Amino acid sequence: METGAITEYMDVAQMVLYAFWFFFAGLIWYLHRENKREGYPLQSQRSKHIRVVGFPDMPPKKTFRKPHGQGTKQVPSPDPEPYPLAAEPVAAWPGAPLAPTGNPMVDGVGPASYAIRPEVPDLTHHGEARIVPMRVATDFSVEERDPDPRGKPVYGADGQVGATCVDIWVDRGEPQIRYLEIETNGRCTLLPINFVRMNKKGDKIRVVSIMSHQFAAVPGLAKPDQVTLQEEDKICAYYGSGHLYAEPSRTESFL
Repeated sequence: METGAITEYMDVAQMVLYAFWFFFAGLIWYLHRENKREGYPLQSQRSKHIRVVGFPDMPPKKTFRKPHGQGTKQVPSPDPEPYPLAAEPVAAWPGAPLAPTGNPMVDGVGPASYAIRPEVPDLTHHGEARIVPMRVATDFSVEERDPDPRGKPVYGADGQVGATCVDIWVDRGEPQIRYLEIETNGRCTLLPINFVRMNKKGDKIRVVSIMSHQFAAVPGLAKPDQVTLQEEDKICAYYGSGHLYAEPSRTESFL
């Protein structure tokens, strides 16, 4: 019998290989089960009584403590009530595409869909609101070599002025701009910086995702100096959906 052999047909290296296979299979099973803590069971279009979980089953409940004394959260837990869906299937078979029945940019349909999130702001490690306007974060400023968007007109995809930039919202957790605060008919809303395009002179702000008249319907804020997680989702979904829903021609095929 050779050195390291336990029997004539098995040695230490072979047993270690088998142990690794069992460990790796168990790790895959564990991670796949943990992945089902939120969002499961899935909704079935055949019947609301059907429980779609798959294999493996959902994990047992676990309680997580939220930071800054915001309480606890237990998952898996019942999902929040979904918002009314202003859309209907184009056919009777399960999985058929949904066609909007109202204003899809406001009703949260397709690319305008958003998650049900807490109505609380994102916080820094110190428990302060993370995303705030520069009138609150007075230690932030615009570099003198960069264009300052405040006071500049905001143009829609139709080339018309739809709003005016009045302030900049910064991320106190990371030194960068998150939103521009814009005013339309005396109402202030937010414009995600990812949708902003400025010309070389820095005197014009352009947004190609929505039209000028659609700035008036951007989801608003409950508090003037604070944006909640839910409000962020709605605002970003509104601008993002404009690439498809801002005008009827965008929903047509290119060919």
